[in-house]
Amino acid sequence: MTLRPTVDFLLHDWLHAETLQQRERFADHSRETFDAVLDTCERIAREKYAPFNRLVDTQEPHFDGERVILPQATHDAQKAYAGSGMLSAAQDYEVGGMQLPYTVEAAANAFFAMASVSIGSGMLTTGNANLLMVHGTEAQKTVFALNEFSGRFSGTMCLSEPQAGSSLSDVSTRAVPDGADFADDPLGPRYRLKGNKMWISAGEHELTENIIHLVLAKIPDENGKLVPGTRGISLFVVPKKMVNAAGELTGERNDVALAGLNHKCGWRGTTNTLLNFGEGKYPVNGEPGAVGYLVGQAGKGLHCMFHMMNEARIGVGMAATMLGMAGYLASLDYAKNRPQGRPMGPAGKDPAQAPVRIIEHADVKRMLLAQKSYCEGALALELYCARLVDEQHTAEAAAADDARLLLEVLTPIAKSWPSEWCLEANSLAIQIHGGYGYTRDFPVEQYWRDNRLNMIHEGTHGIQAMDLLGRKVLMEGGKGLTLLAGRINDTIQRAIHVPEFAAHADALGRALAQVGAATKAAWATGEPTDALANAVPYLQAFGHTVLAWVWLDVALAAHAAPESNARTGRLAAMRFFFHYELPKIGAWLQVVSSRDQTCAALPEDAF
Repeated sequence: MTLRPTVDFLLHDWLHAETLQQRERFADHSRETFDAVLDTCERIAREKYAPFNRLVDTQEPHFDGERVILPQATHDAQKAYAGSGMLSAAQDYEVGGMQLPYTVEAAANAFFAMASVSIGSGMLTTGNANLLMVHGTEAQKTVFALNEFSGRFSGTMCLSEPQAGSSLSDVSTRAVPDGADFADDPLGPRYRLKGNKMWISAGEHELTENIIHLVLAKIPDENGKLVPGTRGISLFVVPKKMVNAAGELTGERNDVALAGLNHKCGWRGTTNTLLNFGEGKYPVNGEPGAVGYLVGQAGKGLHCMFHMMNEARIGVGMAATMLGMAGYLASLDYAKNRPQGRPMGPAGKDPAQAPVRIIEHADVKRMLLAQKSYCEGALALELYCARLVDEQHTAEAAAADDARLLLEVLTPIAKSWPSEWCLEANSLAIQIHGGYGYTRDFPVEQYWRDNRLNMIHEGTHGIQAMDLLGRKVLMEGGKGLTLLAGRINDTIQRAIHVPEFAAHADALGRALAQVGAATKAAWATGEPTDALANAVPYLQAFGHTVLAWVWLDVALAAHAAPESNARTGRLAAMRFFFHYELPKIGAWLQVVSSRDQTCAALPEDAF
């Protein structure tokens, strides 16, 4: 079994991606061009990524005192990916892009995530360059973004600091104007940065000519003090190596130094770094301080960075999904080929009978069906969100604004739900392998280790939960939540007229009502501490309701398709999710609705 038939079904039978070619931006495309992109990415992933997934896990990046060493396979994969044009796939023709719908780009990148997520496929580089194309000056677009799209440069996102973690209010990296003529630099207002950034993926390597860091820092006030909170945060583009206005390397190193490599549980093929900015190891023009160029307006850095963070969150959700999918397919293959145990008859087991393959056992089927429902459902969700990105950018004004609001509400789910439940799928894949799954002889333990990161990075589970319940469902008078409820009700109305789906449509309607009631109950006192005490159970229930909706909508498309094993499997996965998963939301929403304080009120000495 391969991924491609599932991708094709979701793209064309469910999302009808070919209708996007009716938009002016995508008029040159067709099903044939979409298929050609998928073919190319599937081939590169198969040839340059998948064979080296274990290699990059065992041969971790290491620092020889001068440079970070990565396996040759990583260099080859980076070159092949850049050569495919996928770094600039969604960009305008005028800058070398393909004007590809993001829906197709996301589907194409799924092949790389499944083949070897930690070799990487340029998610941060693309997000970095996309941000500069929106918020950067013309010079910053030309010198930095376009060179990232070509694969000549790569990019990072530098938010976290050792003392601050996810608390961006506590960022202490400082940026001060660099000389009297700082405002006149052709690459943007020029500053000197000093501070430390932690957990910076791809922060140091030799894969590209240069690394372009996007760095959050604060500009001190007239008294030399940093403004508290996030209001004073600005965004700077800080190249590892200095460049001139023509994008040429000057031969001078910027004052950005590797302080250390973080040694991770998984995702070991990507360097993860602690970077020191401005410590004086590489003085520029004889002075310490990393040279950075202001992006956008001073004090508006977080607004700019969220452009990249939201893209990254959908990318994290896709990575989690595809790691789950990789484990599912591996355990499916194992279950079909591993003989163990005998069927139970009226008189018990007959030892004289030959062992059966473990896929014939009901509990193994349960674990496989759980994985299928989590991973294929998550893939559908990610592609649906990608389609909303295309709607936001190319639809008529009203539809584009609806897409924007729906994305606001769904992004925390798109990031967090696969990060939790596709990790659970990886755990089930290990379980199906039994003791073998806990060894390095089979790939499933690596998939779990790689996937465990996704609940943490780009905003932890708890942060996404507070964002959802504390902001997203309330913003603009709850319009986004109302729009989502409308989409869900549209599916319910279509499904209720299909006899075999009517009960599921009713169950989804009840779930939606429960989520709505719990949202109101959580905020009944108007006190954020009451409402958000159980934000994670709310996120889990909200996510399960969204996935039930996605599955019912996918099932409607599958129901209309000819009889096939794939059709049977999709309908079974939908039934599994409704019978085994959706009922869980009652317990989650109970503590939300009652504003239960069991956790929040417990004094720390009682632990």
